[in-house]
Amino acid sequence: MVIQQPSNQIKLTNVSLVRLKKGKKRFEIACYKNKVLEWRSGIETDLDNVLQIPNVFLNVSKGQTAPSAELAKAFGKDVSVDDIILEILKKGEMQVGEKERSAQLERVHNEVMGMVASKLVDPRTKRVYTTSIIEKALDQLSSQAHQQSNNDKDKKEDGNSASGTPATGEVGESKPQAPKPIWKGVSATKSAKSQALEAMKALVAHQPIPIARARMRVRVTCPTNVLKQSVKAPKAAAGKEDEDGEKKAPGTVKDKILSLFEQVENQDVMGSEWEAVGFVEPGIFKDLSDFIENETKGRGNVEVLDRAVTHED
Repeated sequence: MVIQQPSNQIKLTNVSLVRLKKGKKRFEIACYKNKVLEWRSGIETDLDNVLQIPNVFLNVSKGQTAPSAELAKAFGKDVSVDDIILEILKKGEMQVGEKERSAQLERVHNEVMGMVASKLVDPRTKRVYTTSIIEKALDQLSSQAHQQSNNDKDKKEDGNSASGTPATGEVGESKPQAPKPIWKGVSATKSAKSQALEAMKALVAHQPIPIARARMRVRVTCPTNVLKQSVKAPKAAAGKEDEDGEKKAPGTVKDKILSLFEQVENQDVMGSEWEAVGFVEPGIFKDLSDFIENETKGRGNVEVLDRAVTHED
């Protein structure tokens, strides 16, 4: 039993606690609000701005510091208090208040909406949508997802209560399509970038408003002596014949490159190098880059000029 004395009692209030269970004991450190996440993300590097006091506690709320014997038993005799604090800060579970959780969720939400709005456009005008329009469209998808979830739950319960064996699909019935991406709302526990990608996939798949990924503007350079070479046909397509019984021509490297462009702005030959500038869909960029790398054996290049081409009002 720890004797409560002024020397080992430190009263702290308005703190964010980080807790780590080591062995059979739980250890805590007292941190400033909002600073733990900044330190973990690399924004804050000064521990003095993170820790309210550089001590390890058994119970922060009671001001009960951890005895040296307990620390040595749990973390090892040769481990310093500073190293113990770093371990708790890295691996510990953070306890935050409701206001801090709300503030964190709002920050992530605003970041996600900003990313999505900057990457999606109206396909008819190529103009970006405002964040408020994007937010309303995602709210609609979120409501639909929750409604669908409730409907599926009701169907499952009805199916469990019904007697007999459920009917199986008939022979020749078409295969079910892959489910569309769903959106259930922003979470404070996932990165804003990953959630923005999920949101964009859901918006493009469900089309609550006319929407598409903003095109990328790229420059392709390729040696001219490679352009007329025949494209190596994929193994799956090898040996296939067209309606006249003749084998399909795979086409040239230049034909394949231009087919991957949605729109070509210009193309030119400069000495021994061919250059084309134009627009591609973001999902095609990797295919284009891999194709040029393989077919030119590293002599060709794809350069991104603009990751998201949009028209502003």
